[in-house]
Parts: sequence; C-alpha cells; structure tokens
Amino acid sequence: MAAPMEVAVCTDSVAPMWSCIVWELHSGANLLTYRGGQAGPRGLALLNGEYLLAAQLGKNYISAWELQRKDQLQQKIMCPGPVTCLTTSPNGLYVLAGIAESIHLWEVSTGNLLVILNRHYQDVSCLQFTGDSSHFVSGGKDCLVLAWSLCSVLQADPSRIPAPRHVWSHHTLPITDLHCGFGGPLARVATSSLDQTVKLWEVSSGELLLSVLFDLAIMAVTMDLAEHHLFCGGSDGSIFQVDLFTWPGQRERSFQPEQDAGKVFKGHRNQVTCLSVSTDGSVLLSGSHDETVRLWDVQSKQCIRTVALKGPVTNATILLAPVSMLSSEFRPSLPLPHFNKHLLGAEHGDEPRHGGLTLRLGLHQQGLEPSYLDRTEQLQTVLCSTMEKSVLGGQDQLRVRVTELEDEVRNLRKINRDLFDFSTRFITRPPK
Repeated sequence: MAAPMEVAVCTDSVAPMWSCIVWELHSGANLLTYRGGQAGPRGLALLNGEYLLAAQLGKNYISAWELQRKDQLQQKIMCPGPVTCLTTSPNGLYVLAGIAESIHLWEVSTGNLLVILNRHYQDVSCLQFTGDSSHFVSGGKDCLVLAWSLCSVLQADPSRIPAPRHVWSHHTLPITDLHCGFGGPLARVATSSLDQTVKLWEVSSGELLLSVLFDLAIMAVTMDLAEHHLFCGGSDGSIFQVDLFTWPGQRERSFQPEQDAGKVFKGHRNQVTCLSVSTDGSVLLSGSHDETVRLWDVQSKQCIRTVALKGPVTNATILLAPVSMLSSEFRPSLPLPHFNKHLLGAEHGDEPRHGGLTLRLGLHQQGLEPSYLDRTEQLQTVLCSTMEKSVLGGQDQLRVRVTELEDEVRNLRKINRDLFDFSTRFITRPPK
C-alpha cells in the first residue's frame, strides 16, 4: 500500500489568479488551485477532509470549497465582522472563528451558532484545537492565551458564562502564533509573542514548562510530531530551532544565535509568517512576507525548494492529502448547511429555535437522537445490571461456588494436619 501523499497548502494576501494553491511536497508539482478571494493570516482550515475553508482578508465572510470542485465557490459563511483567525475541530463537528475580540463556535451538522465567547479584551489572533477536539486554545492581541474545555463551553446552563480552563498571562505583548501538540487534554501548547519569547505550556495542569527568550520578535511557532524541536520564525526572516530534550529542568533560557549557529535557518528576507513540519520531521515549510514559501531540510538547515507567490504569504501548512483531494469522483457525504450569523435565536431573521440545545455527534447521523440525560440514564442502568451479575452472579452458581470452596478448605486442613503429625513424629523420634 502506497504511503499517504503529503501536500503543501499555501495562500497569499494578493491572490490575483487563485486564492489557494496545493502542491506535492517532495516533487513540487502543482495539484490544485482554488479561486475566489484572499485568505487572511491563520485563516485556512480543512473541514472533515471534504471542504476547504478560508477566512477572507478584511472581509466578514468565510469561503468554503468542496475539495474537488475547486473552481466553484460552494458557500459564503457570513459573519458579523471581519474574521481574524479560523480553525476546525479534527473530528469535523465544529468551526471556530475569531471575530474582533470574540470567539464564535458553529456546529457543522446544523449550522447553528452555539456560543460566542467574550473573554479576550482585544482582537483574537490565533485559534487551534487539540488533536482529540476536547480542548481549544486562543491567543489575542491582549497578550492572553486561553485554554478552553469544549465540554464546558457547550454546557447546558445558559445563565452561566463559560470560563476558560486556564488563563496564561505571562506574555507581555500581543500573541502572534500558537501550536497544539499531540495528547488531547495532556497536550503541550507552544505560544509566540512580540515580547521576543516562545513559551511551552501543559494543558492538563496549566503549568509553564519552558520559556525561551530571543533577541527579536517571534512571529510563528510550530513543533515536530515527536515534540523534539520547537521551530520559531523571527521578524527578520530567520528561523530558529530549539531542542526540547537537551536541557531537562531548565524553565527559562535565552537563545544565543552566535552560540547556536547550527540551529538557524537563513534565507527569507522578511518576517516569517507561518511554519509547518512534515509527518516524519525531516522537512520544514515556511512562508514569509518576502512573497516566498520555502522548504527546508531540518537536518542540514538547507533550503531545498523555493516557491514564489504574488504577495506576502498568509498561510502555509503541510497536510496528509485526504482521499477527496486526490479523487475526481469524490463528493462530500453531506452538503454544508446554512451557517447562522446570529446566536441560536430567531432574532435578525435566523430560524426560530424550539426547546433546548441539540448536539449531534457526527455529520453522518440524522433524525432524532436521545438527549445526554437519556444516554446517562441508559448507561447507569446497564452498569448496575452488569455489576449485579458480575458481583453476585446467579444464585445456583453462587451455591456451587461456595460448596467448592468449602471442600477446598477441608482438603487444606487435612493436608495441614498430616504435615503436623509427620513433623511431630520426625522430631520426637528417639535417636538410634
């Protein structure tokens, strides 16, 4: 079986011919282009392996394309303001967008706007889910990084204002980028800021694990899958590699370019805007305001390919190409619904809501579903029944087992008496 193909997906802020280009990572061959607008920074996301979403630069809508119908814009998701950042949950159930200082959360199966979070004080600059979709992290120009539990955000009590699980306030200038590692609720999160630091956090405890100080602002950050290295893109075009496994116990450290000369990628002539690492960790992709996307060999720090775009690069990421991207006959399992612009109500012309909040577990499930309370009661009944059977068993089985144990006890007592008698006779036997 052939290995999955890795592709690079890139956008720039000019886009005269196309909005997004997809090329094969190792050969450099152009595979697809998507037309219709200009994607903003951190505004590109893949939804359920079937749709490509792009937050339009300075516009109040999100463009959506079917992966194969690249020339036809499938839908415009209208928003109440310009979208500053965008992400989707890995399970394909939710879309998150930063709009000014608010975070909007949509349910994909219904198009309902489930919640608007207002805990940032300035524009939200970056958003990302953990790999298991249980948490998401937001960073803003207010210097705050917030870690959210999706379960808490979707709580049923509308009178309670959702609160983040952690508030990380150690940065002193606006957040420029963040990256969530693997591990779901145990993941580590890397954040970069204009305060010239990159910090590494733990989602489960909220602890600050590491802080690295540079001599310039850091505009982009990422990690390899094994989390051996941090890659940090600077405002001067340099990319710095920080080895995470070389200094155990050190929580703070300064990166010295003259001492760590072998850990710097040089080639871009302007600030680095985005970074991404291949699955095996051998290749690094970078985009820059110098209108180029570069592919680097991590081991040698040499640039192995340069792709020139028409404007400053806003997004550049490495993906495992989904089947729908490579097969011309593939069609999405379900069409995208109309995404509501306003929060869960009949106001401003949205459809009226009846009853409480309904959460659908997947795009492929339709029809009425039991509520979470019903599911909990069913689960409790099954657990009680199983416990009763496993602990008590049937009455007949219990009597048989008691009889077997009593016979075994009698047998052991007889053996014990025989051993005692033998020992007594042996010890008290007169000498010859």
